[in-house]
Amino acid sequence: MRRVLRTRPICRARSFVGRARLFIVLAAASALPQIVAPAGVAAFVGYQVPVPVPVDPDSMPRPALEARRTTLPVALDGVLDDAAWALADSTDGVFYTSIPVQGLPSTERTVVRVLYDDERLYIGAKMYDRRPESLVAAGLEQDFATQDSDIFGFALDTYLDRQNAFLFAVNPAGALFDAQAFNDQQSVNRAWEGVVETATSVNADGWVAEVAVPFTTLRFREVDGEQSWGLNFSRRIRRISEDSSWAPLPRQFRVYKMSRAGTLTGLRGLRQGRNLWVKPFANGVRADGRRVAEAGSTLEAGVDLKWGVTPQLTLDVTALTDFSQAEADEEQINLTRFSLFFPEKRDFFLENEGIFAFQDARVRNFRTGSGPQNFRLFHSRRIGLSADRSPVPIAGGARLTGRIGGYAVGLLNMQTRSDSDYLGSDPAFQGENFSVARLRRNVLGSSDVGVMFVNRQGTGPGVAGTYNRALGADANLRLAGGRMLVNSYFAATTASEGVAAADARDDRTTSAFEVAWRDPVWAASVLLKSVGDGFDPGVGFVRRRGVRQGFVTLGAHPQPAIPKVQEINPYVDVDVYSDLGWRLESREIKPGFGVGFLDSGLLTVEYSARFERLAEPTPVVGALVPAGEYSFDAIAASYKSNLGRKLGGTVSVANGDFFDGRRRSFTASATLRPSARLLVEGTAEHNRFNLGGRDFDAHLFSGRLRYGHNTRAFLSAFVQYNQSSDELLTNVRFNLIHSPLSDLFLVYSERRDLAEIVELAAADAMAGVASAGNAVIDRRITLKVTKLLAF
Repeated sequence: MRRVLRTRPICRARSFVGRARLFIVLAAASALPQIVAPAGVAAFVGYQVPVPVPVDPDSMPRPALEARRTTLPVALDGVLDDAAWALADSTDGVFYTSIPVQGLPSTERTVVRVLYDDERLYIGAKMYDRRPESLVAAGLEQDFATQDSDIFGFALDTYLDRQNAFLFAVNPAGALFDAQAFNDQQSVNRAWEGVVETATSVNADGWVAEVAVPFTTLRFREVDGEQSWGLNFSRRIRRISEDSSWAPLPRQFRVYKMSRAGTLTGLRGLRQGRNLWVKPFANGVRADGRRVAEAGSTLEAGVDLKWGVTPQLTLDVTALTDFSQAEADEEQINLTRFSLFFPEKRDFFLENEGIFAFQDARVRNFRTGSGPQNFRLFHSRRIGLSADRSPVPIAGGARLTGRIGGYAVGLLNMQTRSDSDYLGSDPAFQGENFSVARLRRNVLGSSDVGVMFVNRQGTGPGVAGTYNRALGADANLRLAGGRMLVNSYFAATTASEGVAAADARDDRTTSAFEVAWRDPVWAASVLLKSVGDGFDPGVGFVRRRGVRQGFVTLGAHPQPAIPKVQEINPYVDVDVYSDLGWRLESREIKPGFGVGFLDSGLLTVEYSARFERLAEPTPVVGALVPAGEYSFDAIAASYKSNLGRKLGGTVSVANGDFFDGRRRSFTASATLRPSARLLVEGTAEHNRFNLGGRDFDAHLFSGRLRYGHNTRAFLSAFVQYNQSSDELLTNVRFNLIHSPLSDLFLVYSERRDLAEIVELAAADAMAGVASAGNAVIDRRITLKVTKLLAF
């Protein structure tokens, strides 16, 4: 990193009158947020500043840029002074904003050049900035919080299918974000990692980013002649909350909306080579605690393999898989009477996750009536984790993903072991085999239809011959230039006798149909969904069975000329559930109002009117609520500040009736980021209930620390206390990236029952002995080393 040089202001008011006149001009400008002076134009008193006219992103032609082959060396030093860069084609420096105002020239110039040689694609970008001392870098770790940082990013559609992309971004501190985007912005896999080299520098004119992407990191067609890729560049200026892109985008889209991208031309003679990665690992674990069947130390080794079978198909193989480096699940307070959803955090399953997506839709900027947290036909957490989230050892597995012609293909097979050391609190668990087959066909440009088959087969001594199977078909249509979504699916399950909870139930199917619309101003959607009482995907997740759901929403996102306001968002949601006989079970009518500020702050106020019918006494937040019909309402408000600042936070309050009593909640979090190296965060959630005729509290407290010594060495710590279960969770992790995609992890994790500590201490005190109250549920110290070998 180069040292930031502070520059003098362009002009200075030298008298009180001058300062006053300047203040009036600035105040008038702030009252008209839709008017932005173009870069390089000074606004003087008495001078009429030209007002730029926003362009229409839909009518603007898609830009093109030529990638030029170089035989000259390119040194990644963040300077762009190599002779090769002088020969490169470049953008004209004008990006167009999508936020805060759509279609205006960006306030600062951005010039990008592209080169390539036999092994790498090089992206060089110069981000001009008149205030380089105000640049924001939100962390040094890989996959940093891009929304809180200045960034330069780009998306590469290597198959030119206008749907899928490799996504990369860097911040001024040199940290890298990489991901895969699927289905024309419908989903993003942030866990994907590739070998990528970056270098940045900050100077008096702004900052520079150089990125080198080896062709072995990408997937593309090998052709004899020239090929073109889809391409778009983006830039975020955090201090003024401005997002802009090379190919203009409406404000509801992001840089990985590949149907709106530009084109990279001039690529010739690209080859991926053997494209074989072998990644052996070794790890030692020391474990104890009451959920560990056999305390002690273990030493294991395994291997992961990645092979580009063809330029469009990738095979991943794992043996004796270990996920000890994955972050611990955060505790949640369940305010419903249904199961909680915990997301997947293990890299092996997250890579290419979008291919296996068969689920309720959740699409950025679209307000849908459900989401993956409510239904997934395939949820990989069901592999290698027991019901109480204890790890189950995986013997090995393989996954084949990619494209064959116009089809996206995903095949997965995993085998778990029967090992009493890993059974946790579920002694009945036995080895099982999991198989998934997914096929999707592109239709109508950026839309797709597909089928999925999922099989869970018992292989252990006590479960041999048992099975659970699911079969489904889905269609995901993106129409009207991506403004309209039409999503639908149908799936059914079957199981061997005694396996499914639905043995005696009739309807083992689920189906859904949803239409959603989002343009720069209006948002609306309608969802119709049915889930049978016997529908039970053994490798999936279903939040609520035996119901029919209807959901409708209507909202708007106008941008009024209000000082410091980016947009307002009034909306109303209506969500209704009935049983399969059409008898009303739940209803929620929720009008709300949101205000998005120019500094990226967000204020939301909601009113909720609910109806719930309980057919039998039902536990809610640990209290037993009697059977009956309940109508209750509540009001909630929340505010999130600009988390790109050194000090930021969120606060939310809720108050109102709750079933047969009341609920009052207050949640606050504070984030301190004094530099790109350090992040400290604290969160407190206070809940007070009156339910089932009694008063009680349910609180949750957590703290997080992240420290990056540089972009290769990191320390993180997470501590959480759940007052409801009286458990303390601790997770401390050190990560050293000793070479590309090669890591050393040292992890300490612990779950402790504080209530039992008190009970044991009291018992020991009565017995007159020193307290041994150390009620550790599960404690592990893990050292893991991986090494990537590329061939």
